[in-house]
Amino acid sequence: MAGFLDRAKEQAQRGLTQGKQKIDEVQTQRAGGDLLKKLGAAYYAERQGTGDPRATQQALQAVEAHIAANGDGILRG
Repeated sequence: MAGFLDRAKEQAQRGLTQGKQKIDEVQTQRAGGDLLKKLGAAYYAERQGTGDPRATQQALQAVEAHIAANGDGILRG
């Protein structure tokens, strides 16, 4: 009986770990998507003459930093 409980506990722990990893991936993707939206909005505002090129540059740098830290998965939407 103890062996069964140990295996069940191990499987539950593995499931929790996988679930946490998936949540982290989703949160990273969401954060990247938000950065891309900000970049698009900054670029659009700049092209319309109401934005600041520095805001576009800052948004681009934020996207590049996110990609450097987390990979380019946000670009494959």
